[in-house]
Amino acid sequence: MPDVVLGETDEAYARVFDAMYSARAASGIVRNLYAQAMGDLYPWDVDPAGSADWPLMGSMVGALRMHPNQQLVDLGCGSGGVGLWLARALGVAMTGIDISALALRLAADRAPAFQIPDTRAEFAVGLRTATGLPDQYAHGLVCVDALGKRVQRPAVLAEIRRVLKPGGRAVLTSSRSRTVRAPTWQEDAAQAGLVLEAGYERPHEPQMWSRLYGLWIRHEAELRRELGDEQTDSMLHEARAHAPMLGNRQALVVTLRRPLNDASPAARRDPACPVVLPSTEPDRGGRRSPLFLPMPDVR
Repeated sequence: MPDVVLGETDEAYARVFDAMYSARAASGIVRNLYAQAMGDLYPWDVDPAGSADWPLMGSMVGALRMHPNQQLVDLGCGSGGVGLWLARALGVAMTGIDISALALRLAADRAPAFQIPDTRAEFAVGLRTATGLPDQYAHGLVCVDALGKRVQRPAVLAEIRRVLKPGGRAVLTSSRSRTVRAPTWQEDAAQAGLVLEAGYERPHEPQMWSRLYGLWIRHEAELRRELGDEQTDSMLHEARAHAPMLGNRQALVVTLRRPLNDASPAARRDPACPVVLPSTEPDRGGRRSPLFLPMPDVR
């Protein structure tokens, strides 16, 4: 699979991520802190650098509904744990796309540990909005903590739709403020020519990030010794900037599907199967209702 040629700005981002993966590959401290923050939800063989805990991994298996020997794409795959684990669990081939060439080399080196032969695991440099993959390439796609900024979402979803085969599904994680009005996932999906098939909120995820950020701050000295000042400063900046907003954060998982018939925008959803999105306002008991309800299989 040929790499996408990066522009100057993207090359600068790639260097930042290369430095991060290089530092973390040389030390187990970040892995151990993630494991402490997740507790028994931490999937050790996946070794996630994000929110991919056991509940998310299991739900992706069910949401993708893939058959053996089909093709999976892990968009923003990093060091490859999520995509390789899913490829093994589902018996499929996988292609990982990421901006960091170093992360992709680490991912390729991990494939044998997941018993995935070279012929069934490919990795290539690419962007969320320009993967370099052929049209209608994949039966399924995952993107965990890698969608990028809200302003890029239409372009990212358009690329996901292009890469998916008709009937193929994408499972994506995202987060948003509970109070800032933004287009809904149903609206975003429809604009891209996709169907919002299902979605749910992960109320425990912001709590995990809160624990993790606290661990980063408390272990500053060890992080500086193991990773160096540049990486530690970046992590502490993230922790201090994001931690105060976690109480208002809504962590979401959505399943999108490319319609089998690629219907026109006016007919992308069957009006006989209306999607019901309950309110996110607190109910009378002070709890928040789920953001989404499971939806019927839209074919």
